[in-house]
Amino acid sequence: MLRWIIPIVIYILIDIYAYQAFRTLWKGPIAKWIYFGVSAIVLGLIIYQLVSSGGSRRMSAESMYVFGIFIAFFVPKLLLIIFMFGEDIIRLFVGAFMKFGGDASSFHMPERRKFVSTIALGIAAIPFASLIYGMVRGKYNYKVHEYTLEFDNLPAAFNGYRVTQISDVHSGSFTNEEKIKYAVDLVNEQKSDVILFTGDLVNNLATEMDAWKGIFGSLTATDGVFSVLGNHDYGDYVSWETPEEKIKNLDDLKMVQKEMGWDLLLNEHRTITKNGESIKLVGVENWGIGGFKKAGDLDKACEGVEASDFKILLSHDPSHWQEQVKSHPKNIELTLSGHTHGMQFGIEIPGLIKWSPIKYRYENWAGIYEELGSMINVNRGFGYLAYPGRVGIWPEISVITLKTKGSS
Repeated sequence: MLRWIIPIVIYILIDIYAYQAFRTLWKGPIAKWIYFGVSAIVLGLIIYQLVSSGGSRRMSAESMYVFGIFIAFFVPKLLLIIFMFGEDIIRLFVGAFMKFGGDASSFHMPERRKFVSTIALGIAAIPFASLIYGMVRGKYNYKVHEYTLEFDNLPAAFNGYRVTQISDVHSGSFTNEEKIKYAVDLVNEQKSDVILFTGDLVNNLATEMDAWKGIFGSLTATDGVFSVLGNHDYGDYVSWETPEEKIKNLDDLKMVQKEMGWDLLLNEHRTITKNGESIKLVGVENWGIGGFKKAGDLDKACEGVEASDFKILLSHDPSHWQEQVKSHPKNIELTLSGHTHGMQFGIEIPGLIKWSPIKYRYENWAGIYEELGSMINVNRGFGYLAYPGRVGIWPEISVITLKTKGSS
């Protein structure tokens, strides 16, 4: 708890300072008790979760909701103090000017304070409402993103071949079976030739899939369902009593995918054949920069694959594409990744703007990118983690139609 004392004190100071905006508009003891009562409850919940977790990075669905509520209340208060601090700076300079001979009658401080407080509260209400909406509805606002991509070397037999990609399920976060079943049915409704899953099936534990195996096992496509591991699938964010327990957890997760009928690619590839022509599905284990696991071995996965073969690579972390894939001598035509979640927060207006804070961490964070003759699709994710919602960056089902360049 000692390491949380300073953050808690900072939170309390921010809370007190933000209260100045409320006090300007709503005076009286009842308003004060409501404001600080709610703040105390939110702070108490977050402290309880921190203590009960014992410092573990593992997050339950319950703790995510506590974190989400905390964020929903805290972010608007940060906006409030920005406005109020700016107003206090102006008041300081105006007060100093008046003291040294200015005309105090020309400046009506109370009216100005009330105006600024009203504007600040109005603006702060936007993220509050958005974050609450994101937890209640946004995380289930599934969107199908359709892309048509052309390639010079795509075999004619695969012209029009449909690929559905999902990523970042994070089943340990789920609480609504009906909504998840709806989303899985939506995947099947795309009637794609193949379904590809690009990692992070769970948050930490293989047992998180116990309640969801039946639903995700219903995914079906003509050429099957293929998958790879993401950074969360290895159990690296849990304290294990023995190394053997961690190994067993990963083995159990692999078995879960087998039981669901998924073909898990562990630094290996598969061949899909149609009318005597073929393409290669290549799958690597997680490989990411910034301290993430680097178990992926692209060279091993491509053993026996020719540079002239058309290849689709499943690699969870898009930083792998930047660091190794796009310049690889085997000429990987299309890579499918996830991992970023689009930070579960941002603004997207097709044709106008696509922005999320995650863009300052990952160069490729959502959608299609092309460099050096290689393409990547970064899926925005199926599930959610930490903040139990989505605002502006909705859960995604990617549907990619492959076309032979020059075909009708």
